[in-house]
Amino acid sequence: MGGGRARPGRPDTSAALAADAYVYGSPLVRQLSAVRACLREGCGGLGPAPFNDFAHAAGPATPGTDVPSAASDAVAALAQLDLSGGPVRLHVPDTGGAYYVLQFVDAWTNAFAYIGRRATGTGEGDWLVVPPGWSGTVPDQVSGVIDAPTSVVSVVGRIACDGPADLPRVRALQQEFTLTHLGDRAHRTGLPAPDPAVPAALRFFEQLRMWMADFPAADADRAYEDRFQPLGLLEEGVSPYVSASPGLVRTLTRGLWLGRARVAEAARPAEGTGRAPGSWAMHPHLFDYNLDRTGVGTLASPEWKIPDRESSYLVRAIAARQELWGAHGYEMVCAQTYRDARGHRLDGAHRYALRFRRPPPVDGFWSVTMYDTPGHRLVANEADRYAIGDRTPGLVHDADGSLTLYLGAERPTDPAQAANWLPAPLGGFRPVIRLYQPGQAALDGGYVLPPVERIR
Repeated sequence: MGGGRARPGRPDTSAALAADAYVYGSPLVRQLSAVRACLREGCGGLGPAPFNDFAHAAGPATPGTDVPSAASDAVAALAQLDLSGGPVRLHVPDTGGAYYVLQFVDAWTNAFAYIGRRATGTGEGDWLVVPPGWSGTVPDQVSGVIDAPTSVVSVVGRIACDGPADLPRVRALQQEFTLTHLGDRAHRTGLPAPDPAVPAALRFFEQLRMWMADFPAADADRAYEDRFQPLGLLEEGVSPYVSASPGLVRTLTRGLWLGRARVAEAARPAEGTGRAPGSWAMHPHLFDYNLDRTGVGTLASPEWKIPDRESSYLVRAIAARQELWGAHGYEMVCAQTYRDARGHRLDGAHRYALRFRRPPPVDGFWSVTMYDTPGHRLVANEADRYAIGDRTPGLVHDADGSLTLYLGAERPTDPAQAANWLPAPLGGFRPVIRLYQPGQAALDGGYVLPPVERIR
């Protein structure tokens, strides 16, 4: 992947500079646009909630959730924090060893802290989330302090759920995740809105200009931002885009197109990678662009950081485009495939076997979730089963201890196979394996996920 600067041999034209600005700034705009949507109408299948309050899902995702790639092995929780009025106190319950995670994401999409089973354990506790530059007194009986890099933060929660019988436990826990505003002044009720007089074609750059000023990037990124002065992105006060010159409008609209194309091209899966047919695609380092903002529960070692800063901007833009609020690979990693072991597209009209001679190495749990294509949504089925994994009751292991799962639209007639059946839709499908607290072998390639074998 290339970085944000113009390619060698290409003149650094104003349009190329605007494309660099898009690559650099699109994560900020995507993140804060998502925050605003969560405040107003909800997002990801969750209803709206004001700043400093949790929104909880009623249960694991189902086809009624109608969200692409929604997880059906955990219950979602989401909170948008505003720290402009001061700190917020977070209370977490004792989950009795059961997996959960609260992931903290700043305005630039950096996952900068984690609370939960891997990072801090599953005991009850209180955490103080403080705004940038805060120097107040930490209350007694606080487990620790989470230093937020920006005054607006997304808290993305996942609470493991073992199925319908486990929902009462999860719902009781949901009531115990609480946020209390401790600041000495009122916090925001919304985000700064762009000037409505700015033409729609320049709205992205107006949002970027505004939000760059309100939510400053890491100090190490500021010099790169200085390059965007000719584009008006560093102007304060009245927007330069309300009455922009025709030349600037052309530059910015062309740059917007070029920037989007650059990110889309970089995000496209590479052909001819040498992988075996049916291999699972997994990207445990997609979120390694956080180079400066590492706090509670994060790993700051070099293997979890992209070595080149400008390259990290493009990776960050890809991650924001494909999987906003995704976690670092050491917390959770996803793998997906569209093809069987012979390289043919997966189709629910056929039957398939997925045999794990050894279970995926995890310290948390693992699951396989079924989605249709191209929509990547859960599909209703007669068994009401959308995911299967190491917590699924009644699975039948083979005589040698291995586990074979059966994928297809038709329920197997053999009772043992039916117990291990993951229903697929008629037509194309995409299974996704999620590994929570993956072991090192899953991350470094020492353990290889088995391909899906067509058996009929």
